[in-house]
Amino acid sequence: MATNVLDVLVIGAGQAGLALGYQLKQTGQEFLLVDKHDRLGESWRQRFDSLTLFTPRSYSALPGLPVPGDPDGYPTKDEIADYLKTYANHFDLPVALGTEITRLEQDGAVFLATAGGGTELTSRAVVIATGAFQQPAIPVIAANLAADVVQLTPETYRNPQQTPAGTVLVVGDGATGRQIARELSATHQVLLSTGRPRKVSPHRVLGKSIFWWMDKLGILTMSPDSRIGRKLKEKDPFPGKDLALDKLVSAGVTVSGRLNGVAGRRVSFVDGQPAEIDVVIWATGYRDKSDWVAIPSVSDERGAFVHDQGLSPVPGLAFIGRSWQQSRGSALLTGVGGDAAFIVDRLNRAAEPGVEPARLPIAVAGSAGI
Repeated sequence: MATNVLDVLVIGAGQAGLALGYQLKQTGQEFLLVDKHDRLGESWRQRFDSLTLFTPRSYSALPGLPVPGDPDGYPTKDEIADYLKTYANHFDLPVALGTEITRLEQDGAVFLATAGGGTELTSRAVVIATGAFQQPAIPVIAANLAADVVQLTPETYRNPQQTPAGTVLVVGDGATGRQIARELSATHQVLLSTGRPRKVSPHRVLGKSIFWWMDKLGILTMSPDSRIGRKLKEKDPFPGKDLALDKLVSAGVTVSGRLNGVAGRRVSFVDGQPAEIDVVIWATGYRDKSDWVAIPSVSDERGAFVHDQGLSPVPGLAFIGRSWQQSRGSALLTGVGGDAAFIVDRLNRAAEPGVEPARLPIAVAGSAGI
């Protein structure tokens, strides 16, 4: 059993949790970051081998420490993983690795977190920093595929050499799906199943990163409720003209419409010809894993976490690292620092003598989508 009560327990020590730790370090509060992985940055290391960020190093840093290397260059996933480890060490942040929280409940004015092995941690406030990419959202029609069709996700796909031979269907044409489809087109026959129309932007405009322009124009920090924010959230553009559909077709990718039928090895689309496939990669987004949180009102009927700008309807419980939590930059390394400062400020306000946490202006608006 825990013998002391933390001021803040942060569940998750990825970029969001570390940014929050940086802000908490300035307050003098007693806090602890816990992470289920045995190494910092492990969630980045587990992504596919060729993954490179579309934000340059100058826009891939957490507060207080730049990413080493050319500021205009684009870091790899392993660079970011190493950077996160360096960041935690540089600021001497208290991190407990290999500590997965299996249950979170409320006990009066405190929260009780149970980790593997029965270890218990007690805290006055909790911030869930497990991020927006928790578990792949695989559609139910996946069950209709033949047993010998290999099914992968962006978490289990590594590279073309480790992908079985044959025809590969990539379902989902966001940035990740398109990157994987383009990479595989050099060695495999690839089908890409698209969804709603997507826009791609250039990496650079007039010699400057598109993120430099977004920063200077204030777009990175615009609220999702603003006119431009609503449009950006609806269109969800991403950089990389080489990922435009016509460029993928030129690279040999067969682009089809939405997947609407699966039977054995045969798949069909709302447009185009049916096909026989050997491998499918589900790049269809993510959903929250929330069953370990045993507190009413924390999640909705679908299991999605409920929050308004990272603030839970449960006083003392907050989130960080959610897509569009406060702005376009919320789920990016470059923007999570501002969200961290906001959450720490609100937690501090709730802890002030004479301030009733329930009176904080928390308007439940539902969890941000991926």
